[in-house]
Amino acid sequence: MTDIVVTRGLVKRYPGTLAVAGLDLVVGQGEIFGLVGPNGAGKTTTLRILATLLTATSGYAEVAGIDVRRNPDAARRVLGFMPDVFGVYDDMKVWEYLDFFARCYGIPASRRRRMIGDLLDLVDLGDKRDAYVQGLSRGMQQRLCLAHTLVHDPDVLLLDEPASGLDPRARVELRELLRELRALGKTIVISSHILPELEELCTAVAIVDHGQVLAHGKVSDIERRLRFGAVLRVRILPGQDHEAARAHFAADPRVASATILDDGQIELGFRGDDEALAQLLAAAVNAGIKITSFARAASDLEELFLQVTAAAGQPQQVA
Repeated sequence: MTDIVVTRGLVKRYPGTLAVAGLDLVVGQGEIFGLVGPNGAGKTTTLRILATLLTATSGYAEVAGIDVRRNPDAARRVLGFMPDVFGVYDDMKVWEYLDFFARCYGIPASRRRRMIGDLLDLVDLGDKRDAYVQGLSRGMQQRLCLAHTLVHDPDVLLLDEPASGLDPRARVELRELLRELRALGKTIVISSHILPELEELCTAVAIVDHGQVLAHGKVSDIERRLRFGAVLRVRILPGQDHEAARAHFAADPRVASATILDDGQIELGFRGDDEALAQLLAAAVNAGIKITSFARAASDLEELFLQVTAAAGQPQQVA
């Protein structure tokens, strides 16, 4: 896989603040790559440096083989940036909004009309062509902003918290749109602190905190390197002896704790890999415990984030 976004030793200092502290990043072509971390971790600063909107204090960054510091104009031709907060122009219609940005990129009039129609169809806003931008819902405005990052057909999309403020339905629609863009050959770098959504969407992630990458790669690979345990939730068929089931799990040497919750589920503190999990489940079924659900209490990515930041001495709360 060709590396299309690369940073090496990236540093950004502000007076009294080190926002990015020697960040190394590699994103392969065609990936949906997630920057995972709490607010203030350095995600937005990193994306703005890649988008040529900020100049790094030191270090190196490239997009599609282009040094963003030495040749920012060329970099802007191959990337599209969607900020976490974007402007909405008063008294501008949807098609005019896209036409404005297409003009900024020098796209000739002969191509603009068809291109605008294609983009509005892609983001499912074709019926809003003549609506005013400020009258769109938050989700529609997000999709329109994504369309404007695509007017010059960039190879790389840098999306800063694109799901922020969206309702659940709009988030699902956004995820499907990003998958469609990947299928069209785009590489997408997306930042978020909403961990379960990135886990479902991304092909790889970088866990970032205090301006540094603490772990990098596919979620499954990071998990194999770091997994030492999990919090499990077990639900058994009503009418069974919950205390007997709890005692069965507690007797397993790999179970550090076993508690019956108020809703009747049994919560287990478990130390072991996936094979050990399968053995635990099989042993319970063989013992006659009728299990209706058996799952981790949190998303894998959320657990990994907590493990990685805690191991680095930087425990954080995540949303």
